Formats: sequence, C-alpha cells, structure tokens
Amino acid sequence: MSKKFPIKLAAALFGVSIVFTQSFSMAAFTEAVPVNQKTEASFTILPIDRATILAGQKFDLRVELNHAAIKPQDIQVTINGKDAEQYFGKNADRTNSNADSAEFTIRGVSFPKAGNVTVSAVVKIGGKPLSKSVNYQIYEAYGNGKKAKNVILIIGDGMSANIRTAARVVSKGIEEGKFKGWLEMEQMDHMGMVTTSGMDSIVTDSANSASAYATGHKTAVNAEGVYPDNTPDPLDDPRVENIIELVKRTKGMATGVVTTADVTDATPAAMATHTRKRSTSEAIVNMYNEINSRPDVIMGGGLEWFLPESQDGKRKDNKNMIDVFKSEGYSYVTNATELNQLKDSGKILGLFKKGNMNVYFDREYTQPNNPDIVGKDNDQPTLMEMSAKAIDALDNNKNGFFLMIEGASIDKMAHPMDFERLIWDTIEFDKTVGLAKQYAKQHKDTLVIVTADHGHSMTLNGSYNTKEAAGKTGEQLRELVGTYEDSKFPTYADSNGDGFPDNPDADWKLAVGWGNHPDYNDDFLTNPKPISPTIQDPNVKDKTWYIANPDKDPNGIHFNGNIPHDEGVEVHTFDDVPVNTMGPGSELFTGYLDNTQIFRNMVTVLGLNGNKERANASGSTAKTNDSTKLVSLKDAIGKLKGSIISSPKQDQYVAIVGSNMILFHVNSDIALFNGESVRMNAKAVIQKGNLMVPESILADYLNYQ
Repeated sequence: MSKKFPIKLAAALFGVSIVFTQSFSMAAFTEAVPVNQKTEASFTILPIDRATILAGQKFDLRVELNHAAIKPQDIQVTINGKDAEQYFGKNADRTNSNADSAEFTIRGVSFPKAGNVTVSAVVKIGGKPLSKSVNYQIYEAYGNGKKAKNVILIIGDGMSANIRTAARVVSKGIEEGKFKGWLEMEQMDHMGMVTTSGMDSIVTDSANSASAYATGHKTAVNAEGVYPDNTPDPLDDPRVENIIELVKRTKGMATGVVTTADVTDATPAAMATHTRKRSTSEAIVNMYNEINSRPDVIMGGGLEWFLPESQDGKRKDNKNMIDVFKSEGYSYVTNATELNQLKDSGKILGLFKKGNMNVYFDREYTQPNNPDIVGKDNDQPTLMEMSAKAIDALDNNKNGFFLMIEGASIDKMAHPMDFERLIWDTIEFDKTVGLAKQYAKQHKDTLVIVTADHGHSMTLNGSYNTKEAAGKTGEQLRELVGTYEDSKFPTYADSNGDGFPDNPDADWKLAVGWGNHPDYNDDFLTNPKPISPTIQDPNVKDKTWYIANPDKDPNGIHFNGNIPHDEGVEVHTFDDVPVNTMGPGSELFTGYLDNTQIFRNMVTVLGLNGNKERANASGSTAKTNDSTKLVSLKDAIGKLKGSIISSPKQDQYVAIVGSNMILFHVNSDIALFNGESVRMNAKAVIQKGNLMVPESILADYLNYQ
C-alpha cells in the first residue's frame, strides 16, 4: 500500500533539492514568426557535425533555433529521415529559454549500432524553410579482438615536445651530441602525435582538451563532458557519457583520478563530471559523488571544496563531503604518512592541500618543505606515491580498472615561465610513468598511455654560462646566451643518481625562451620562491593591463610581450603533442591522431560494448534491459517485497527495498538513489494512475529482474 509522504519530509530525508523543468509535448509543424533584428535565425545541433560516437554511448541530443521568436513545437527534428522522438522512443523537452530562441532536447539517448547517422532540423520562418543537418559516424568497439583489462592514462598537462626534451637534458645529460639516457616516457612501444584544438577555438584549454580524451567528443573552452548550449546555467548543458561512467556502467571496472592539482581542476574533473564552467568546483565534488560516475580513488589537492565555509572550506551548502565519502566506505588520508600506511583499501579519498599541491621543486628538492612556501602542508606525497597507492587499490577489482594520472603543474609552472619548477615536475611525472610501466610489465593486460592535453611555447635557444653572468645585468645578460658553436653542452650534475640535478644553476645551463608571453624580466637563474612574472599596472584603473613584475629578476633582461596586455602569464599553443604507449592495443596510437581518437582507441582496446549495462550497486551483474522500457513501480516494488511512499500532490514517490531508497519525481529523468542523483534513460511518468519508471534503474539498483 502506498502511504502519504510530505514533500518537506522527503527533502529532509534525502538532504537534496532538485529543480525540474517543464516538459512540452510534440505539436504540429507550423510556421514560425521571425524576430526583427540584424542577426539571422540559425540552428545549432549538438552533438556537432562530424562527431564520432561510440555505439551505446549515452548523450543528450539538443537542437537550438536562435534569433527567432517561435514556438518550440514548430521545430521538426529527424534521425535518418525518421521523427527523432519516434526514433529514440522518448519525448523531447521543447523549451523557450528566452524570447529569441527555442530548443528541442532529448536526454540520455544513444545509437545502438555502427553506421552513419544524419540529424536534420527544419522550421519555417516568413514562409521560407530554414534547415540544418549534421552527420555522425557511429562506431563499435566491442568484438574487435583487443584484450586490455586495465588502462592507465597519464597526462602531463601542457607537456609539449620541447618540455620533454628539456627534461631529458636536465635529468639525463648530453655529451658530444649524444644523450646519456632517455626518459621513461620515451622508452615505450609506440609513438604518435595528437592534435589539440577544440570545437570553438584553435587553442584549447585543459578542460575541453581533457574532455576530448574522456568522451571522444570535441567541446568548448572551459567545458567538461558537455556541449555548450544557449542557457546561462553551466550545469544543464547537453551531456556526453565520459570514460569513467562508461567503464563503470558497461564493465563494472574500478576507476580513479590522481593529480597534483586541485581534484576539481580541469583534467581530473573531465574524466567523471559534466559542466560548462570548469570553475563550478562545489558542483564537481557533488558529481564525483554520483553513483554513476564516482571514482573509487580520488587523490590530489582541493580540500576546501569538500568542507563547508563553517569548517574553513568553501562549500556554501554547509555539507561536509569528506564525511559523506567516509560513510560510503572511503579511506580518507591527508598526508603522505597516512597514505603510505594505508593497507588493503579499495576506495581512497586523499586530499593533501586546500588548493593545488605544491610543486616537486618546493616540496622535495631545494630546502624541502620550506615553510615559507608549503606552509603547514609539509607532508604532501609525491605523484609517484599517490599513483602507486592508487594502482594497488584499483588492482583489487576483478573487472579491471581505468586510472587517470595527471602531472598538473607542468602546465601551472609553464604559465609563469618558471623553468626549474616546470622541469622538476616533468621529471617527477616521468618517474611516475616508470612506475606504471613496471606494473604493466608484470600485468601484460594493461595499456599505458602517456601524452599531454596541449602545448606551451617554451623554446630551447641554446645554453648559458652562469659564472660569466655574475655582476652583469639587463642586455649584458642577453649576450651570454650561446648559439650554434657557442651553445655548450649543459653541465647538470646528479651525484646521487635520482634524476634531479644537484644544482639547478649549473655552470652551463639551458637557455630557454617563450613564444606567447606578456612583458617580463628574466635573469635565467632560479627563483628561490615562485613569483608572478607580471602585476596589474597601478596607473591603469579602468581595465586589466599587466606589466612586468618589478620584483621578479629586476636586473634581468626585459622582454616586451607579444600577446594582449590583459594576459598576465604565458599562454597555451595549439602545437601537436606526442603520445607514447605500451601494452595491448598500443599500436593504435601511431601516426597523427585527432585528440578524440585517444578515447576511441581506449574503448577499442577495452572491447567496450556501450549497449551493455554495468554491474549493479550490490555487486552482481544486472540483466541487460531495454533502457527506455517503463514498468509499473507499484508492481515492481511489490515483487521485490518493498514499499512505496508518495507525496500529497502525488508528484514524488519513494520506493523502499530493504535499506535502499529511490526517490522519483513525476516527469523527470533524475532520480535519487540513497540521496545520490542518478540520470535515468527515460522519464518517470503517470499512466492510468500508476507511476511508470525505467526498468533499467530498478534492475541496476534494486536487483529487479
């Protein structure tokens, strides 16, 4: 029997509030009314033209008509000539986000088979038809003979080819034109080159470039796991299922993200979350906790986004998410000592600093744990320690694992043009690659991928004699840069053989330059502390205008910038970046590849079937159901010997089976499983007085067969 259940009590029980949007039914195709304005009406169709989509990969189809005042019912959308709603078996949300646009959105759909797909949209404006079509290539990864069980994706953020070369010089040395050794990442089975541009800009940021790796789809600057739509809300944009969601859903694999940045930063967040705005850190933590996308291992900085403001954090919802993760079985660690003492833990939440972790140069190298730089965070683990513990934890899953490891501060130190901190983090990154390689050699079913998400403009100009520089300033220093026969081999010494030179300012050291830079000063010597190359010009009040920081290398050479004055640091390039691989399927990563091909190759090597449903919450494999088939909640819960509680308005229903609860809202495709948001493949609807819900959610979470 159903029981009345007050809405306020339901909200208190689950501790979550949800905003549900109005759903519009299909109407006849009629003529639209144009808006009297200069900008012509135009369609946007998402995913974009020439998208390559994994068969079974879930995504949100969205068609927008902008710059025309029409009814959304007037838009006709077809898939290979068939009405889109009939094709997917789902009703679209038809909305007017403003007076000057109309939208058609169907969420959580997929194409089940390989082939070519054409999506077309048409409307009449002023008696004339306006139309647009896009074409997709749907591909299958399942059944191709690849045999990888595990994938370790290692991303050196911003690590262009020249940065690798510099790290090799500094770490391994060079004499008479021959290097004394090669980096770990350079000694792998196969190598290729990867493009980096996004859908909206030739020069990418780390969010959309990482999103290409995580989803196989291009997106826009600052976006992760979504296509950008025409609304201001950064969390409602059309989603694309990412790699962590896919491997969890289809194979029941363990997953993890490890980074030296804030764990809500661009690259780790792109692996598991969906947002148009990469800075929505509080929401990103919430998405990390969604059962569909929750990584088993999360390690890095970013403590502040897990704590409420009342506990010295930045969360405005007053939730302590650390306690939430601990209640879900995560071992929580705050420093290297705790991490290394951790035993036999399958789930780890490691938060080692409020923001980004300190770089290797300041943590481990010169004056280790200098309190003026690291403060109280004087026991941060290395990237090697975090990665080793992550692999150890994820290795327990019989279905395999996906792990993304990021050397984040290669990028973060390239921006302020801090050569030593940049290169020391690259060497730390390379040692982590060596660790992953050793695991892969012992586990032949593991694919290791090493690449970057984009490049930086650092150039290798020659070498520089630091002894001759004593007492010289400004332009005098410029004359000491050795070119051609005067560019002597650098003399970095490494007496203990740890790969890090004894003195960063060797007698002869690398002389580097920068291609995309603001005004700055440089004396080519190591800065004892990280320092910004620029400051806001105090004489310019009405706009952002950066000038060289007078406190950084005041006696160095002054370089006039070659990018706009509102940029205070060096910026990304769109250079192709190297990719190196070893293990099963590594031969796929050769030649030139679009960045979305990294995703396609990963799912191919895993033999991932996008149409298959993952193991359910209890650990057993659920029967693969029609993901859009609706069943009576009353009948299903009766079979499971559970109960149903409804709200007075009959718009919310709570299904209770044992200790598990699922909250459904009528006409919404969002449910709450034990308080966690779950996106369903179809909406819960009332039919003949009964609430009908997708069979797949009951199978996945309540063992309904």
